[in-house]
Amino acid sequence: MVSEHQHFARKLRCQATKPEDILWTLLRGRRFSGVKFRRQVPLLGYTVDFLSFERRLVIELDGRQHNVQRDYDTLRSEEIERHGFMLIRFRNEDVLNDLDAVIARIGAACAALG
Repeated sequence: MVSEHQHFARKLRCQATKPEDILWTLLRGRRFSGVKFRRQVPLLGYTVDFLSFERRLVIELDGRQHNVQRDYDTLRSEEIERHGFMLIRFRNEDVLNDLDAVIARIGAACAALG
């Protein structure tokens, strides 16, 4: 039986934003340094954008709505990190305008956790 969180994650995968699609193209299928990533994954009652469970790395992309829910995002990040995950955030504009820097930061995080 599919949980509510799994159903929500599936819905998000079907409604991906352009920055999510761009980043997913680089991360999927172990294309990024052989690290397995999944997208829109239920984790600790949240749905995270990208997750490498083997590296315990969460990547979140923030659109405009995150300016309004900044306090919620902070609490969410703290809880995920308390469970031993590293969480890094990028703005959608970072992916669209400075993809090299995004990739470099993800690479550094994977190396530090690997």
